[in-house]
Amino acid sequence: MTVQTASSAAPTRSAASEAEETGARRLPAMLVSASSSGQGKTTVVAALARQHRLAGRKVRVFKCGPDFLDPTILAAASGAPAYQLDLWMVGEADCRRLLWQAAGEADLIIVEGVMGLFDGSPSAADLAALFRLPVLTVIDARAMAQTFGAVAYGLKNYRSDANVCGVLANRVAGDSHADLLKKSLPEGLKWFGALRRGSDIELPSRHLGLVQASELADLDRRLDVLARELSEQEAAILPPVVEFLPENVQPQEKLLKGRRVAVARDEAFSFIYQANLDLLESLGAELSFFSPLQAKGLPPGSEALYLPGGYPELHLEALSAADSLARDIRAFHEAGQPILAECGGLLYLLRTLTYEGKTARMAGILPGDAVLSGGLKGLGLMSAELPEGVLRGHSFHHSQLSMDSVPLIKAVRHDGRAERQENVFRLGRLTASYLHFYLPSNPAAAASLFSA
Repeated sequence: MTVQTASSAAPTRSAASEAEETGARRLPAMLVSASSSGQGKTTVVAALARQHRLAGRKVRVFKCGPDFLDPTILAAASGAPAYQLDLWMVGEADCRRLLWQAAGEADLIIVEGVMGLFDGSPSAADLAALFRLPVLTVIDARAMAQTFGAVAYGLKNYRSDANVCGVLANRVAGDSHADLLKKSLPEGLKWFGALRRGSDIELPSRHLGLVQASELADLDRRLDVLARELSEQEAAILPPVVEFLPENVQPQEKLLKGRRVAVARDEAFSFIYQANLDLLESLGAELSFFSPLQAKGLPPGSEALYLPGGYPELHLEALSAADSLARDIRAFHEAGQPILAECGGLLYLLRTLTYEGKTARMAGILPGDAVLSGGLKGLGLMSAELPEGVLRGHSFHHSQLSMDSVPLIKAVRHDGRAERQENVFRLGRLTASYLHFYLPSNPAAAASLFSA
């Protein structure tokens, strides 16, 4: 892959011919990262995506790692679905395919990093190095002056294969503060600009991360304000051009042809990868979306059920009162129809769920109870060796489960560590776990979970 600045001349005839022969696609692209979580990466990426979109460009945004919440904001900002890129969970080949496909549809690609630039294995820096993505680093400058330059210098020089080309300051106090930060930068680091601090434009969070885009009535206003702040700064200039190469992909066999899969999707059940939905459709499934918070029952003709994660704890009263839906799902399960329940979906199928001192009755299919309490109870990329095949995914939850059932298997962490592994339960055709599966990691296994 090659990188050139956006101001460079058009490719020569030989370069253009070579690109045509290889199927390569070239367009401006960059990865936005930071020194740690909480620096405001999502705010900056959303602002950039909205700014370029308002300028008439087609923008495709990706998120490093397994996050569900940030992509809802990024999709709203860019006007297109935001997919995950992770060299372990998604895999190098599929990451290359997703980037190449996006390069054929967009004028600009922006990738949001995960945690700090060098955190994790694989890290955002690993992805940037592999695909030659120039890196813009975001630094929260609330309590900084000249040390801002030292942090930026460290990020640029820590790894030679990560092309850190510039810095954007977040949460600055004003113009004089921004000027002080800009003057602190060492040579070789470009100043991309600054975003001021302000609670009226900050993206709010809760216990699992950012608030979902669908819950922010004024999200468009916030994004437009942020975009206007960047429109007169260096960040508004297109990043360097990157070349993306194609990945040979075999068409999916229609293992679920015509099979009607009901998919729960609303504020209580929203943690679902767009890539999972794409895969099910490519396998031939007919997806029927419904809202458990509003539904009187399952969609007519359903032959499989997908209950993804989300925030059931925030909707205890509504879910507890959904008697007709619970009866439908119990009958569906007793009839031997396949159900996949992930994290929030698992919690909904328990006997009870407790949150902030309130206990509510759930669907009562799984013989267990859960309590949400302070602190993280599960976190990490994992793989599950199911009878259908190995599926990869990740765990991230704050609830403690008490189950009167022996697990089918235990999902293991990708880094080999023994702590915080997750149980996978199997009850008839029901598969339930805290694990959020990335179904494209094994299409055949995914098809088997939903098949007759």
